[in-house]
Amino acid sequence: MATQNKPISQVATDRFDLRGRVVVITGGGKGIGKIYAREFAHAGAKVVAADVDGEGAQAVALDIVADGYEAIGLRCDISSAANVEAMARAALEKFGTIDVLVNNASLMSVLPRRDWMEIPVEEWDRVMEVNLRGMFLCCRAVAPTMKANRRGKIVNISSSRVWEGTPLRLHYTTSKAGVVGLTRALARELGEYGINVNAITPGATLSETQVASSSGNYLATRVDGRSFQRAQMPEDLVGAVMFLSTQASDFITGQTINVDGGKAMH
Repeated sequence: MATQNKPISQVATDRFDLRGRVVVITGGGKGIGKIYAREFAHAGAKVVAADVDGEGAQAVALDIVADGYEAIGLRCDISSAANVEAMARAALEKFGTIDVLVNNASLMSVLPRRDWMEIPVEEWDRVMEVNLRGMFLCCRAVAPTMKANRRGKIVNISSSRVWEGTPLRLHYTTSKAGVVGLTRALARELGEYGINVNAITPGATLSETQVASSSGNYLATRVDGRSFQRAQMPEDLVGAVMFLSTQASDFITGQTINVDGGKAMH
């Protein structure tokens, strides 16, 4: 084996190495996505931060570049096929390839918590348009490059709500359950090309967008029942996402890792 003549420390470094990898992060202009973008860049990756808030994405990229790393920020509405194709082209024009896609963007924090009978049909459709069609479009846009490379990592962000059946945002919970199904089926479709497709299910996380859309009482209830009795922070998700983006996870595909401090166990 190629690793036999390498020091043990070098073998470990190679497996977890993200240096030079081109990572596209949707929803990368704010909240948890901004943390992903920063942490991937600090690990040596070349980051494409894409967000419907183009100014936010560009600000994230500028901060990364100011720290001495490589990044670009783009405006992208992932529900638009034209926008998503333009995002993929921009990544290729800037960095020459796409190694990792982190499908983080979704419609959640702006959604009122309310009884499912009160959800307008138009709002239901918009959530599905962004959270499922958008993820499908992003996967489709990066797949040709990954197929040509015979490798690639797709990490889809679902939600621990799918294990708990958390009420009051039925459309959001339903869309995130769809992400798990998409992950499993797409892993079958892309396995022959050496492309890994996995997901994580974060618990309620104290990102800037979650805090802005939640009361203190609601956030306190989300801690109840956790094995780790503290608030979940965006940084708590980074390790799982990075692991699924490295060679260390090369034989893992179609799986969903729950990251919620030990609340929902499956």
